[in-house]
Amino acid sequence: MSTKRPINYGIVGVGIWGQIHVRTLIADPQVNLVAVCDLNEELAKSVAARYHIPKYYTSYEEMLKDPEIEAVSVATPDFAHAGPALAVVEAGKHLLVEKPMAMSIDESLQIIRTSREKGVKLMVDLHNRWSPPFFNAYQSLRQGELGELKYIYFRLSDTMFVPLEYISWGSKSSALWFLGPHAIDTVRWLYQDEVEEVYAVARQGVLTSKGIDTPDFFALILQFKNGGVANLEHSWIVSPNSPSIFDLKCNLQCSEGTVCIDTSHNRMIEKYTNAIGKNWNNIPYQDTTLDVFIHGRQLGFGTESIHHFVDCVCNDKQPLVGGEDGLRATEIIVAAEESVRTGQPVKVHRNQI
Repeated sequence: MSTKRPINYGIVGVGIWGQIHVRTLIADPQVNLVAVCDLNEELAKSVAARYHIPKYYTSYEEMLKDPEIEAVSVATPDFAHAGPALAVVEAGKHLLVEKPMAMSIDESLQIIRTSREKGVKLMVDLHNRWSPPFFNAYQSLRQGELGELKYIYFRLSDTMFVPLEYISWGSKSSALWFLGPHAIDTVRWLYQDEVEEVYAVARQGVLTSKGIDTPDFFALILQFKNGGVANLEHSWIVSPNSPSIFDLKCNLQCSEGTVCIDTSHNRMIEKYTNAIGKNWNNIPYQDTTLDVFIHGRQLGFGTESIHHFVDCVCNDKQPLVGGEDGLRATEIIVAAEESVRTGQPVKVHRNQI
């Protein structure tokens, strides 16, 4: 049994995903969740009462003055990550920030550099690396079972319910910022390579007609340094009558095999290799992060990434997804937006940290 005391923890933003952090952290024996913060005082107060959290705040600046707090999750909306994230590391506290780390390159660099100056852990919650089918594909690639990865098709889209009802700030984000960091981090991880160039197109009109001023969809082609290609699709206009709120399909084409991943419509993973022929797993699988509890413990790959961060803080390990990974995703999205504006491929500038 560990003799280390639990770390004292706070959360900024306790909306939909912030409450995932709450339920995950209160079940982690290495954590003492001491405070939550939200601009909505009634929400912050009710979450604190429901989960027996001692303190609640409406100002993250006030919460960060608490010397008891050692680590913080930032789970605010996309456009509101940079301010509290930078404040957390400036206060000398370890930071787990939801994706995107920030919606500008300069803010991303500032967060990373400050975390290094202060000597604190920084992790961006890009949790596909803990998703069983993606990890299976990653292992197959690293073990040489599939040969060389040549091409990835990755569709991660949401039904129209997401920008219209699920979140209240769709016009301040986009399908690309909301969904793209997950796909971008996943393909970088699978290729173990960096993106050199991006070409992107987008169209707008359906959501605008419904009062949400953001593009309907984005389509990206990423070209990697060592020749790999990824085709990414992110839409916010999938029919709300679709059986799943999200639509995730990923196809890996390799020199010695093919992998098909579907985590949204109950197929999970199929793998076909030149050596063993058909090898598929048709176990029903969906993103259970939001609603599965076993013996009082919330499960799902989205929670495992949070537990990983806690373990890194408690045992002085480096997170598997660091600030540089968050920065690279932001750089690629910024380049994609420029490509949409210009109609031309754009070189991705990788900043030195």
